[in-house]
Formats: sequence, structure tokens, C-alpha cells
Amino acid sequence: MNFNRIVCFDLEMCCWNEEGVARTGEIIEIGVAELNLEKGTISRRAQYYVQPENDEISPFCTELTGIKPEVVAQNGKPLASILTAIEQKFGGRHKIYAAWGRDDAILRAECKAKDLNVPFREYLNLATLFKLQPHVKNKRIGLRAAMNMSGLAWEGRQHSGYVDAYNLARLARVMLCPAE
Repeated sequence: MNFNRIVCFDLEMCCWNEEGVARTGEIIEIGVAELNLEKGTISRRAQYYVQPENDEISPFCTELTGIKPEVVAQNGKPLASILTAIEQKFGGRHKIYAAWGRDDAILRAECKAKDLNVPFREYLNLATLFKLQPHVKNKRIGLRAAMNMSGLAWEGRQHSGYVDAYNLARLARVMLCPAE
């Protein structure tokens, strides 16, 4: 197990908001950013579009995430191919993976439904870790608010897996890397 690096990831899923009820479906984007804990640097990033098997990207989803159906149709690949690519590029089962919240449960559920292996063994919920800090009073806090509390400005468009994973890695650096 490589404890010198953490692979931060973020998922975007098909989503709908019908009659005020929000629901999500299959994964359509996985953003990944690797944090080198020894150097305190974000060493690499990647964005993967996932071709959904059963869902369609709604206008609401495009408005929220910026992901257009034609972009996924042109650039998306099956989830199995994406997970293999992530495992090969980022070290898969030999690294610790982290997300904000329970993206691991979402990924595990979709992998189970599609009879796929999850590309990691070790998972760290950075939202839970952040909430353990004594200065955090609101226990329902989003990534952007946590970054603001940590003195970090948000970079890029929120609800982009690529951008959210990068910002998560920036926050993880503050939380986990020793100050110089």
C-alpha cells in the first residue's frame, strides 16, 4: 500500500429534478486528482466521461454539471473501461482513494449492479475527517464551504468532476500535508 499519495475523486451522475424531487442515476463523469503527501503537490489529474447504459443526461443535469449528452456520446466509454484506466494510471488498489462524502458507496453500488470490481481497497471520506476538527460547528458542510473555512478559494465550475476532484485535492493538501 502506498501511503505517500492519495487519489481524490469526484463523481457526477445523471440527475433529474422533477416536481421538486431530485434524483440521480448512473455515473457520467469521474474526475481524479492525485495528491503527493510528501511533496504537498497535486501530481496528476484526469477526467473521464462514462457512457451510461440505462440513463439519459437530462437538461437539468446539463445545467447543473455542464455535461452535455453529445460530449458523453462522443467521448464517453463504458464504466468498466474507465475503471481499468483509473487503476492503471493512478495505481488502483495500491493507493488510498478519497472523496467528499460517500462517493465510494455510489461507485460500489454501480459496480455491484454492473458486476465490476471497485478499483480501490482503501477509502477515506474527507468530509468526515474535516468535520472532526474542533472549529467546525456545522456538521452538514459542503466541499466549497469547507474550502472557504480553510482559506482556499474555489477554482473552476462547481459540479464538474474534474474541477471538484482538483479542489478536493487542494483541501486535502491543507488537511493532510505538514506545514512547511
